Amino acid sequence: MNKKTALIAGATGLVGNEVLHLLLESSYYKKVYALARRPLGIDHPKLIEVICDFEKLEEVENYFAVDDVFCALGTTIKKAKTKEAMYRIDVDYTVNLAVKAKEKGAKHYLIVSSMNANKNSLLFYPKIKGELEEKLKAIPFEALSIFQPSLLLGDRKEFRLLENIGIKVVRTLTRISGNKSGSRLGIEAKTVAAAMVKVADSEQKGIHTYSTAQMVDMVR
Repeated sequence: MNKKTALIAGATGLVGNEVLHLLLESSYYKKVYALARRPLGIDHPKLIEVICDFEKLEEVENYFAVDDVFCALGTTIKKAKTKEAMYRIDVDYTVNLAVKAKEKGAKHYLIVSSMNANKNSLLFYPKIKGELEEKLKAIPFEALSIFQPSLLLGDRKEFRLLENIGIKVVRTLTRISGNKSGSRLGIEAKTVAAAMVKVADSEQKGIHTYSTAQMVDMVR
């Protein structure tokens, strides 16, 4: 078996951190490059940390010659402060990474988007995620996999009051309903990560989009 190489952006986030650990454990990958603004504090023989400024990706683009790129970049309006800053992180950084990775020969781009992503939405968040998806579809990767999770469940490092309340509600509904309705309202970050790695291992071609229900079924 020819082992692959992977690049991950957003490894400090909820989904990205789960993806990183799965890649390091996977027998399919011989090397994993992790783009980060600061050291991750992880010691692993497969892992190569690439400390970078996402405004200056050209300085580290030699690391982008990989098989699979996993992108879990994203922020909140609270952290970004402005819509313009949020758009730059969620859309511009992600698309710039995709363009440069394709130029270096990357074959498969796997992106965490959002449920209800729609470039024509009147709501800011689903609108920018929809625009992101359209921009990525225009880049001719051998494979583009778009994951559209509902509310992400997991233990974040930063405290988000309303999101924490929502997570408790969704987890309660999931237990009560046997995961029938809950799977549409929320999904564990580790399930999204597992689905992403599983799709990457499948060596599929073309553009594919995965809903929360599809990810849950895939990993179950």
